[in-house]
Amino acid sequence: MAISYSGLSAFHAVAEAESFTGAAKARHVSQPTLSAQVRSLEDAYGVRLFDRVGRKTKLTPLGQSLFVITARLFSAQDEAQSLLAGSRTLQRGHLRIAADSATHVMAALARMRESYPGLTFSLTIGNSSEVVDQLMDFAADVAITARQSSDPRLHTVKLRADRLVAFIASEHRLAQHDSIPIEAFAGQDIVLRERGSITRETFETRLSEAGIKPANLLEVQSREAVREAVAAGFGIGVIFEAEFRPDPALKRLVITGADFAVGEYAACRAERRRIPLVRGFFETVQGLVEAEVAIAR
Repeated sequence: MAISYSGLSAFHAVAEAESFTGAAKARHVSQPTLSAQVRSLEDAYGVRLFDRVGRKTKLTPLGQSLFVITARLFSAQDEAQSLLAGSRTLQRGHLRIAADSATHVMAALARMRESYPGLTFSLTIGNSSEVVDQLMDFAADVAITARQSSDPRLHTVKLRADRLVAFIASEHRLAQHDSIPIEAFAGQDIVLRERGSITRETFETRLSEAGIKPANLLEVQSREAVREAVAAGFGIGVIFEAEFRPDPALKRLVITGADFAVGEYAACRAERRRIPLVRGFFETVQGLVEAEVAIAR
């Protein structure tokens, strides 16, 4: 029995949008039509691909496995279309970006929007591990991340280097300094993001290498929460220097005695690097870096 292309396409749209309503709007079809196409696919094989609870739509385990396949299928279709279209001007399209920091990606999106006003964008922020997972699961087209990957399935380009710095509440006893040695973290309370964050991974590795043991660790789920916890006096925070924003309630400290440099990388699935949208993104971010280097000279 030949599988229904329209059914697969409808399923993929709903899985991607996580909603029948959202998928119908994106595809410019009625929701009943989309629902009927998915139901026909389910009935043909006697399976259930979605759990529908009220207005929420959730993939079943079988649906999750099928979504991985359809993501590859429609990614290959996009690539084939782009390859045949050649160097067509980027007048329209939608680019999905995953990043571990809005700071690292916003300038590139602004430049792309200026150069190609017909494009639309969606941006997902997560820790470095989550960002790489988004690429591998075909949930994002491109990514900006501090995590370097040797996975041959990914095309990765180093853009620039940043470094980790510490920051503390302005009334903290260390606030009289502009820099602190790594040894100063011994016995101190630390505020860090969840595991999977390259900030935390790099910082804990350097402490371990130096044999430094902090006191209590407060784990939070976002940069904003780290900032608020540090300002409230819960301990010393660690952040990329480019992400630190001056605040009267906070004091930035350079960390000495260890290498806290971290790379910043643009990445995509290797097989998608020739797609015009993806290629345009890489050209944009590399152009911004080249401009920064020229100004620094």
